Amino acid sequence: MSAARIMKWITGGLEALLGIPILGGLIVLGGSYAPLGVMLLLHIITLIISSSRKVDKHGSILGIITSCLAWIPIVGWLLHMITAVILLVNASKPEPADKERTD
Repeated sequence: MSAARIMKWITGGLEALLGIPILGGLIVLGGSYAPLGVMLLLHIITLIISSSRKVDKHGSILGIITSCLAWIPIVGWLLHMITAVILLVNASKPEPADKERTD
């Protein structure tokens, strides 16, 4: 499994956790909004890895947008859930064979 898929599983799972209505809000507020900054960093790392492997990166881009807007209560919940679904679906898809690999 590639680093891009692993990061998509991690970020998708964390987005799903933050999307749980009361629990996600408590995590974000309890951490003084720092979890949104951590998620922003993780989405940027995932975007860089996905770009270098030339795989789908729209989930990471949406994750960056989500991290910037998630402080808005209902909007944040909806964006967390949408981002989680997109990232987890992308992570579950097999990646195309890398033509440069000599395995």
